[in-house]
Amino acid sequence: MELYEAIRSAPTTRYFRPDPVEPALLHRVLDAARFAPSGGNRQPWRVIAVDDPGLRRSLRELYLPHWSAYLEHTGGAALLRAARDDPELGTHDPSLARRAGMVRGADHFARHLHEAPLILIVCVVMADLAVVDSGLDRPSISGGGSIYPFVQNVLLGLRNEGLGAAFFTLLNPAEEQVRELLGFPAELAMAGTIAAGHRTEAAWPKLSRRPVAEFASANRYGAPLADPGA
Repeated sequence: MELYEAIRSAPTTRYFRPDPVEPALLHRVLDAARFAPSGGNRQPWRVIAVDDPGLRRSLRELYLPHWSAYLEHTGGAALLRAARDDPELGTHDPSLARRAGMVRGADHFARHLHEAPLILIVCVVMADLAVVDSGLDRPSISGGGSIYPFVQNVLLGLRNEGLGAAFFTLLNPAEEQVRELLGFPAELAMAGTIAAGHRTEAAWPKLSRRPVAEFASANRYGAPLADPGA
């Protein structure tokens, strides 16, 4: 499909049909995604494609405690409880109703993760990363620069094939348990997880995001970037 259309219509998918993902389709996606940029062209990505039902259930069980902790930390759990106790909660606040709906969908996804017919564990060869900002007094951002362009290519490739996907990193804290479950070596670290499959929804939404003027500056931070089409 046309690239800009794919970028604008690749939502996080949380509800999947049980149909399996065809091996040839997955191979096409990965064959295209491998052309992502990486430092020194080291191509540090490694992917474990999990479609075994038992392994998918085990991954869900490893994911759920971290999802529950995140839900409590962000206030999502309280919102779900409030929405459950008061069905009219969002009547006079549409934004609250939308947020409750998003959290409800994400919670359903977490509790039904095993129903995604394909789970991709994306790992990275740590020795191939140049963590150039490790000396700064903050968590590293640059360390992911050689792996996440590959992840985005996979997501766009799946969209091009008509498949839905959800990318998340909340399984990463369970790295050692996932390592034991799937048998990947110590030199690999988890970069994230992609759940993929055929969507239950037939329509593909056009995504809503902040306009360019809210995040882009010209020459100095805060200076408006001109919109030639305005």
